[in-house]
Amino acid sequence: MSDKLSKYRSKRDPKRTPEPVPDAPSPSPEGNAFVIQEHHARSLHWDLRLERDGVLVSWAVPKGLPADPGTNHLAVHTEDHPMEYLTFHGEIPQGEYGGGTMTVWDTGTYETEKWSEREVKFVLRGERASGRFVLFRTRGKNWMIHRMGSAVRDPFPPLSPMLPTERARLPKDVAAYAFEFAWGGRRLLVPIDGGRTDAAREHPWLRGLAESFGSRTAVLDGEVATLGGAEILLFYDLLYDDGRALLDEPYTARRAALEALELTGAHWQTAPSWPGEAGAVRQAAREQGLPGVVAKRLDSPYEPGPSKAWLFVES
Repeated sequence: MSDKLSKYRSKRDPKRTPEPVPDAPSPSPEGNAFVIQEHHARSLHWDLRLERDGVLVSWAVPKGLPADPGTNHLAVHTEDHPMEYLTFHGEIPQGEYGGGTMTVWDTGTYETEKWSEREVKFVLRGERASGRFVLFRTRGKNWMIHRMGSAVRDPFPPLSPMLPTERARLPKDVAAYAFEFAWGGRRLLVPIDGGRTDAAREHPWLRGLAESFGSRTAVLDGEVATLGGAEILLFYDLLYDDGRALLDEPYTARRAALEALELTGAHWQTAPSWPGEAGAVRQAAREQGLPGVVAKRLDSPYEPGPSKAWLFVES
């Protein structure tokens, strides 16, 4: 009988890595376990592992499981892993194979509908991952993974920003608005999916932000401004969060969801907002040499394009 873990062991030194390195396969009693691990290695990816004949047959999925049947994701077939990997999490030392942080993203059981050398059809039953999937081989180690059935998240919203209407005076009903600085920067919408963002093509420093989201999807609205001589991205709205479109939610709900993300980094942060504080915010903008303030109705949805629910008032 061939040693299914020989390749796995050849890549690891138990004296240098905390990973389990058993001498032989050890199947679980059920025989149908799975685990998905979030792996922050040289590049973020997710490892899908399905129990089969005493080992975990494994694929590295750079963008995670697809949420939409219309989009297939790459899945790279890797070496079989031991059953002990079902619960493994920790830091694999840099310089070692797969060096980086690994956490258990989900675990559970699965049902096999088909298993061949070129196609694996299965149903996942986990806490975060569920549904029918098929893995199909394309070339060499490269496979694709496809979700069967319905989409499990809202489609991404159109990437068109909501724009304020200019006014000479502050609104009279100040209690109905939140007041924010107009930073005088360049508007930027940041879509994040699979730990990546297209916005990083122009701003490479956003790769760290996108990776920090892991499998969480989002579309953030903000402004690239220069503060203290440094370029920083100030976020002030959230259009999409964890598979759910927020455009129809009121400003107060979107703002609360944005603040819950606790976005703070060397190149990005959440812009401040002050409900009802019209005069003080405008005075502070004037003292700091900013163009003005933006008044945003607390009950307003997100309306791409010019909107009277957002008002720009010069400082």
